Amino acid sequence: MQATAEQPSMIRWYYEGLSAGVYRAIKCADCGKLTFPPTGCCEHCGSWNVEGVELSGEATLLFASHNITPACHPRFEKIAPYVYGHIQLKEGPIAQAIVRGVDPTPEDLQALFEKGPVPVQAATLQMDDLPVIVFDIKA
Repeated sequence: MQATAEQPSMIRWYYEGLSAGVYRAIKCADCGKLTFPPTGCCEHCGSWNVEGVELSGEATLLFASHNITPACHPRFEKIAPYVYGHIQLKEGPIAQAIVRGVDPTPEDLQALFEKGPVPVQAATLQMDDLPVIVFDIKA
């Protein structure tokens, strides 16, 4: 997909991918960097000369914390409490997302912290309104 000034089509493309279990970003033809989640232009240099790419879904959880109470958006109230983390995608970008496979307790978060960065895999969680990307801790 080649991006244009029609940002809503880029957003639709991203969410259609999530619904199908496909994780997408944009790659800038000018600076070569990835923007995730995708936007209408490159977040690094501002170029509109971008194209859609698929991501592997492989990543590393850098650190995690519990969510705030109440949840940051009403769509997440049904799944709260949950763990939220900073994840570095295999392809480079760092994303923030829900992390599954660890309980949001101080003890479990401490144990996860002591393990250091851990591998995670992208997954799609279908909410009432939109799908969201989440990451599952690999065993």
